[in-house]
Amino acid sequence: MKKKIYIAGCGGMLGEAFYTQFKDEYEIKCTDKDVNVDWLSFLDFRDFEAYKKEVLEFQPDYLFHLGAYTDLEWCEQNADETYLTNTLCVENAVYIANELDIPLLYISTAGIFDGQKELYDDWDTPNPLGVYARSKYMGERFVVENAKRYLVCRAGWMMGSGPSKDKKFIQKIMKQLRDGKKELFIVNDKDGTPTYTQDFAKTVKELIQHEYWGLYNCVCGGQTGRLEVAQDLIKVLGKENEIKITPVDSGYFKDIYFAERPASERLLTRKLNIRGVNQMKDWRVALKEYIENYYQGYLN
Repeated sequence: MKKKIYIAGCGGMLGEAFYTQFKDEYEIKCTDKDVNVDWLSFLDFRDFEAYKKEVLEFQPDYLFHLGAYTDLEWCEQNADETYLTNTLCVENAVYIANELDIPLLYISTAGIFDGQKELYDDWDTPNPLGVYARSKYMGERFVVENAKRYLVCRAGWMMGSGPSKDKKFIQKIMKQLRDGKKELFIVNDKDGTPTYTQDFAKTVKELIQHEYWGLYNCVCGGQTGRLEVAQDLIKVLGKENEIKITPVDSGYFKDIYFAERPASERLLTRKLNIRGVNQMKDWRVALKEYIENYYQGYLN
């Protein structure tokens, strides 16, 4: 008998990775309010009664709670909706998992730190700067303090699922290139760690299979910044002679990206390394794999 996983908020880039990595070994039910592929069914987890009813009927061995609002500017302008979705619904997921006495997976973020340090390991104390970061950290805290068994996995700069679902940094650059841009303006004052969604899901699987419950930083190997990631992406694409990259500071985009962001979101995967279950590749290796697997023919 395969073990069963209920995955809520599974319609995004991370959900695609979890579906891919878990579908063969587990019986999974994937839901989202945006039913954008045939393996998804509808559930708006903000409806607590519907969420609880669905999960109890499925009787899973694990509950994965993936969904969240992640657009920092939108979150700043819609604080109540953000706290409802990113924090209160996480509390509801804890209640459901505890009632079934099953482990809960919650996805946290490197953005919960204030950027005053260059590197943050699993035991550093968060200090969120804005609504998004605060909503995610309060969700994290509630899980840690109240769930019977849990995995909290902190992601960094997410990349995965290709142009259909990736709304983050890599896809934004790829879209500019597809639109014919020959010059890219990239910030040089934001450091962090990319996180390849497929490796993230593989690492979660390792943690579950070993029953290593707890809180983990879960990002690619190596430390970098926005500028270096963009430069490496252009090299992977073989377009160093075609595309000019112009470094700018964050003030250049202040009208578009007005929400406060930490100067450094660099995470260390210290606990994963000590446990010996880290499936996260170096970010350069993961970036190359991502582009090769998801962007064939995209720029043609």
